[in-house]
Amino acid sequence: MRLRTLPLALSSIGMGTILAIDYRLFEWKIFILIAITAIFLQILSNLANDYGDAIHGADSVDRVGPKRGLQSGEITLPQMRNAIIFCALVALISGIWLLKETVAGYTFIIFLVLGLLCIAAAIRYTVGKKPYGYAGLGDISVFVFFGMVGVIGTFYLFTHGFKWKEVLPACAMGFLSAGVLNINNMRDHDGDLAAGKKTLVVRIGLESAKRYHAFLIIGAFVCITWFILMQMVSYYALVYLVTAPLFFKHLTGIMKEESQNMDKYLKQLSLTTLLLVISFGIGIMLQ
Repeated sequence: MRLRTLPLALSSIGMGTILAIDYRLFEWKIFILIAITAIFLQILSNLANDYGDAIHGADSVDRVGPKRGLQSGEITLPQMRNAIIFCALVALISGIWLLKETVAGYTFIIFLVLGLLCIAAAIRYTVGKKPYGYAGLGDISVFVFFGMVGVIGTFYLFTHGFKWKEVLPACAMGFLSAGVLNINNMRDHDGDLAAGKKTLVVRIGLESAKRYHAFLIIGAFVCITWFILMQMVSYYALVYLVTAPLFFKHLTGIMKEESQNMDKYLKQLSLTTLLLVISFGIGIMLQ
């Protein structure tokens, strides 16, 4: 299930929740349902990724990084398919329950379609005859679903409203989520190249991927800072800057690392992103 990726899913909905709390709009029941839905969507994506890469040969015995369930032979294809179906059903049920608690009419239909697209995107990343992850479109999908949908969708379910300035923290989460995927793809560069999986890293090369990674991290900080400066009423809002040294250390490590040693930076970025969201929330609530 790749549990180390779950902080990333929680970061997106956490950011949307913090923005809603800033408007004095929060309900525990809604937050719990959003969290369950997001967690099972993330696990669904991880299982489907394991399944698809095993089918297409990207997870060979020579792959770098943690061993996979199918690759190692500990899980069979039917077992993985059952797990994928189970997670998809749980995400769908919790999502529908969430929508019944928060929206109605055309808004319910719009969010239901978005939910179904999230499930489809989680599966189709590596599964199917033409998985979009093998065409280098994973970064765009992650930006949209972890950034725009995850943050702004969560914010809307609490507030039933939308303000354009919320796009900035949504973009920040999209950038950082794409950064996690980029680390994964840099680590798997050689295996993906051999398997014909044309990720963005395979298309642009490892050195360009490192520069792209710097753009994502710096872009996220620019978006957060821009948002804070737009509405800062006290210096408490700058608490999120305590994470800057961690991101700097992360970037300097990435820039000098070989692709086969990238795995340690994946968990690091996921946890640092969650810490950024928590410190951002503390600053917002203190100011």
